[in-house]
Amino acid sequence: MRTDSSPGTLPAREHLPAAPAGTPVLDVVIPVYNEEKDLQPCVRRLHEHLDRTFPYAFRITIADNASTDTTPQVARQLAAQIPEVTTFRLEQKGRGRALRAVWSASDAPVLAYMDVDLSTDLNALLPLVAPLISGHSDLAIGSRLARSSRVVRGPKREFISRAYNLILRGSLQARFSDAQCGFKAIRRDVAQILLPLVEDTGWFFDTEMLVLAERAGLRIHEVPVDWVDDPDSTVHIVKTATDDLKGVWRVGRALATGSLPLDRLARPFGDDPRDRDIEDVPKGLARQLVGFCVVGALSTLLYLLLYSGFRVFTGSQTANALALLVSAVANTAANRRLTFGVRGRGGAVRHQAQGLVVFGIGLALTSGSLAALNAATSEPAHSTELAVLVAANLAATVLRFLLFRAWVFPDRREDDPARAASPSYDPLRAPSPSYDTTPFRAGEVADSWRDATVQLLPVRPHDTDARDPR
Repeated sequence: MRTDSSPGTLPAREHLPAAPAGTPVLDVVIPVYNEEKDLQPCVRRLHEHLDRTFPYAFRITIADNASTDTTPQVARQLAAQIPEVTTFRLEQKGRGRALRAVWSASDAPVLAYMDVDLSTDLNALLPLVAPLISGHSDLAIGSRLARSSRVVRGPKREFISRAYNLILRGSLQARFSDAQCGFKAIRRDVAQILLPLVEDTGWFFDTEMLVLAERAGLRIHEVPVDWVDDPDSTVHIVKTATDDLKGVWRVGRALATGSLPLDRLARPFGDDPRDRDIEDVPKGLARQLVGFCVVGALSTLLYLLLYSGFRVFTGSQTANALALLVSAVANTAANRRLTFGVRGRGGAVRHQAQGLVVFGIGLALTSGSLAALNAATSEPAHSTELAVLVAANLAATVLRFLLFRAWVFPDRREDDPARAASPSYDPLRAPSPSYDTTPFRAGEVADSWRDATVQLLPVRPHDTDARDPR
C-alpha cells in the first residue's frame, strides 16, 4: 500500500470555472488491449454522442495497454481523423496503470473512463459527470445494481457481481453499490491527491480508489445505468476474481493498521455543512453526544463488571467506590480522545483531575442511592442493588456530559489563537478563505481556475470565439 506523500490537501469543492474555448472540460479515457475490431465503432459512436449531447468541450483518449495486434494503428487513424480524439501508448498491461497514467497527465477538470464494448448506455454519461462539474460530488460511478437500473446479463456474471459487492460490504464496510461497472468519473483535483495512494494497476484499481475515497469522507455519486452484457468480453473472470480478493485483503489490512494517510484527503473547513456555524446550535453537539453515549455504555458495562467482582470480597460501598474510580479514569481518557477529539499528552493530568471531580459527584449520587436503599431494607437483593446503581448512573451521566463539555473539554479554538500551536489543533478546520463569485464568460477567467469560483458556461467543441454571445 502506498504511503508516500501526496501533493496536498483538497481544495473546497466548487463549481468548475470557465475554461478558454477549446479547452476540454471532460476527458473520457478508453483503456484497450487488442481491441482492433471494436475500437473504431466504439470511438465513433462515443464521439457522435458527445458532439450531439454534451454542452462543453471534451476529449476522448484511447489508452493502449501494450496491444500486440493492429489496435495502435487504428487508434492513430482515429486521432488523425477526429480532432477531439488522442491516443496514449503504454508498454505494460493493466487497466489501472493506463488510467493512472492518462488521468495524471490530463488537463481536463473532469476525468472519466468507460469500457470499449460500450455495455453501458451512453445516455448516462451526462448524469455521471454533471455532479462533478457542479461541485456537488467528488467521484461518480455507474451502478448496475440500483433498483432503477435495467441490466441484461447471464446468471453467472450476475452472481459474481453481487457476491463481490457483498464481500466489499462485509469486509471493507463499502457503501457504494457497484464497484466493477466500467463507467466512472472523478474530478481532477481529487485524482491528483487520491491516485498516489492507490497501489493496484489492474482490475482492482477502481475498487481500491472508491474504498479509499469513501473512507476519507469524499462524496461518491451513483447513477443507475442501462447495461447489456458483452458476450465476447475478454475478461478472465477467475483470475480477475482472485486478484480482486487479494486486493480486498491488502486494503483491509492497510486500513486496519492505519498505514494509509487518509487525513490528507479531508476537505477544508466550511465545505461540509456539518462544519458550519449555525445560530443557536452548539457546534459538534450531535457527534459528541453519540461518542459520549458509546463511551458511557462501555464504561457502565465495565463498572458493573468491576462492581460485581469487588463485591465478592468487600462491602457494597467500597466495591462501588473502587469500581467507579477505575471506570471513571477509563471514561475520562476515552471521552478525551474519542468524544472531544483531544490528542497528545498536553493537559492530560489536568483533565484526569477534573474528571475525578466529576467522579466525586457521581460517587455522591450512587453512594447516596445505595445508602437510601440500605435504609429502606436491611438486606437488599444483588439485582436490586444493580438496578438502583444503573438509575443513579444515568442521572450522573447527564451531569457528567454537561460538565465535560462546559468545563473539562471546552472548545476554545475560536477564542484562543494560541491553540493553533497545540498538538490538538486541526488546521483543516480553520475558516476557509472567501472567494470571488463573479460570473465570467469562457476565456475571461484568470490563469489559474482555482483562483475564483465562476459559473461554467457551455462551450461547444467547435467554438472559435469564446466572447460571442449565445
